[in-house]
Formats: sequence, C-alpha cells, structure tokens
Amino acid sequence: MIGDTARITRHASAAEYGDEVTERVGATIGVEEEFHVLDPATGDLVPEALALLAHPSDDQEHEPEAELLRSAIETATPVCRSLAEARTEVIASRRALIKAASEHDVAVATAGTVPASGLRSMGVYPKERYRQMAAEYQQLVREQAVCAFQVQVGVPNRDLAVGIVGQIQPWLPVLLALSASSPFFADTDTGYASYRTIVWSRWPTAGPVHGFRSAAEYDETVRTLVASGIIRDPGMVYFDARPSARYPTVEIRITDGCPRVDDVVLLTGLGRALVVTAADELARGIAPVNVRPELLRAANWRAARSGLGGELLSPGTGEAVPAAEVVRRLLEHVGPALDQNGDTDEVQALLADLVTRGTSADRQREALGRRGTLSDVATQLVNETRAGIDD
Repeated sequence: MIGDTARITRHASAAEYGDEVTERVGATIGVEEEFHVLDPATGDLVPEALALLAHPSDDQEHEPEAELLRSAIETATPVCRSLAEARTEVIASRRALIKAASEHDVAVATAGTVPASGLRSMGVYPKERYRQMAAEYQQLVREQAVCAFQVQVGVPNRDLAVGIVGQIQPWLPVLLALSASSPFFADTDTGYASYRTIVWSRWPTAGPVHGFRSAAEYDETVRTLVASGIIRDPGMVYFDARPSARYPTVEIRITDGCPRVDDVVLLTGLGRALVVTAADELARGIAPVNVRPELLRAANWRAARSGLGGELLSPGTGEAVPAAEVVRRLLEHVGPALDQNGDTDEVQALLADLVTRGTSADRQREALGRRGTLSDVATQLVNETRAGIDD
C-alpha cells in the first residue's frame, strides 16, 4: 500500500478498535485491497482511476480511494469483528467498485500483477505527495503497477504491537506463498509466483523488520528515516508488518492481492491468528525466534519464487521444507488462536480448498496454457475478482 497512512478506519475513530482495558488483541480486524484498472477487451492497464473517483457512488461507506498510479485504486472495509463480517464488507466494497468500473467501460482486478504490469508508465495520481515520490524514486515508481492486500488486526497497546511485529516475522513468508498471484510482468512469465514481491522489495523500507525492543525505538527509527530524506513521511514505512502510524493495529502487508474473496478471508483469519498467537507468547515470556535478517529476506525470496510449488524455509530453523509441510506447521502454530477467535472450521476449509486448487499464480499459468493468450489471464483475474459479488 502506497497511501499516506493506513486508511482502514477512515469511517471510524481509533477508539472503535478498542482500548487496552476493554478489548483483547484481535477483537477487531479490517482489510484493504488494491485493484488494477483494465481495458476489458484487451487486459491492458488504463489510467482511468481518476474517472472512477470523480463520480462518488451511492455507497459512501465503501467509496474507493486513489493509489499511487492512475491505473490503480484502493478499497477499505470498516472495522470488523468476525471473518463473516469481513467477508460481507469485502464483497460490498468490491460490488461498489465493480459497479463504478462498469459505468465507465473499464474493468478491475486484484492480483499482485496483471500481465500488462510494467509495460508502460501509467503516470501518478495528481497529488503533490505522489508527484514528489515520482521525482525522487524515478523508475521505481514507474514500475509500481502492482497490487497488494493488507490485513489490520486490533492491538490496543503500541509497545505490544511492536513486539508482535517482531514475533510474527518468521511466519510471514508462508502468508506470501499462499497469496502468490503475480507470475507475469511486462507480458512475460517471470518464473516467480510473486513477482510483485521482487518489484516491491526495491523500496528502501520494504521487507522484514528486525527486533525493535519498544514503540519508542521503532518511532525513533521512523523519525530518523524521515529526517534523512530517505522517505518523506511515516506512510512510506513499507515493512512486511508494522504497527499503524495512526491506529491501535498491527498491519500485515506482505501479501499479494487475492482475486478470490475466499483467499482474502483465509489470509485475514490466519493473519489475525498469528497476531493473537504472538501476543500470547509475549505474555508468557516467550522471546521471538532469533532469525538472522539475511534468512528472513531469503525466506521472502523463496516464497516469492515458488509459492506453494516447491520448498519454503521453515520458521525458526531455516531448513528447506516442502511448502505443504510449512503450511501444516503454520496451522498447528496458530491453532489455539483460531479456536479462540472462532475461526478454526472456516480457515481449515478455506486452506484445504486453496491447497487443492493451487494459488492464483498456478491458475494464471493454467489459463495461459489453454490458448497461449495473456488476455485470457487478465480475463480470468477480472472474473475471479467479481465472482460471487452479484449473488
């Protein structure tokens, strides 16, 4: 997410996430999604986000917002308290956006990339912040035709949020592998399951976080980055997970955009369970697993390269293990938290379904293989993005 700060609660006050007296960790969740704007006939990216934003919809609660490039647009749910509520709000947000797109003769699709990503610059949204970023980061901005989705989990204490961010780092590559949806870039099969991760990793603050001991230390590091001119504001802290700059949440940011709503719900449930598990471990005095930063970055690369189709680095040991086994270990790791959240049955069912049918990256390659046409890939992404929206 390139936006100024987390916008998940733009319809809510910070208080709606609760305070440390009345709310437990994970009681509240939210989802942000980014979408590519496409020509429905060709699958090409088109710089039409401005047109979609120029005419407010009837559904003010699910109004989309601008992203960095003119070919991308973002939605955010209100604060939710269950996976069922999150699913309902994601569908409502998508429905409003798809309706607006159809009225302007364009289509929208969420995935890490579409085949046309990176072919030509779409230009930045006409906002001074984005113009300054384009001037400073140059080609990096021009190639940012990528989309992610972000899970926010309520954590009422900022020091605890910083601790949780460190605690969950070794498990985040597993979420990336499950979400992988960006095999194509510049009309080429990159050989990666998540090439968005490779593009995104070029930002100076992208990637894993390494062991902040307190919110004060974290905030001082952000202030130093801003003061140095490396980033222009705290909204440009693009760590794989971070404490929100404005709200009492932990933001999980590592995942590709997911075309299927089921996968959004699955990863929201797993993300919340990781945060709740980490909070419980910290309460019991269990220190974060000491994983060298080089291994964390390598684990990200491995997940981006092969998704669920090969091996992943096992959290805590760094050994190469079949992806299915690492997914099983994740489910075991967060099992008590899933039970606590009431999410066990749904997450297990959705996970089994994803593993059976493969990731979006797998399905996109299958779509290309049927006729050898990249426009078929874009069509599949558009169709999966809208699947179930009109039910």
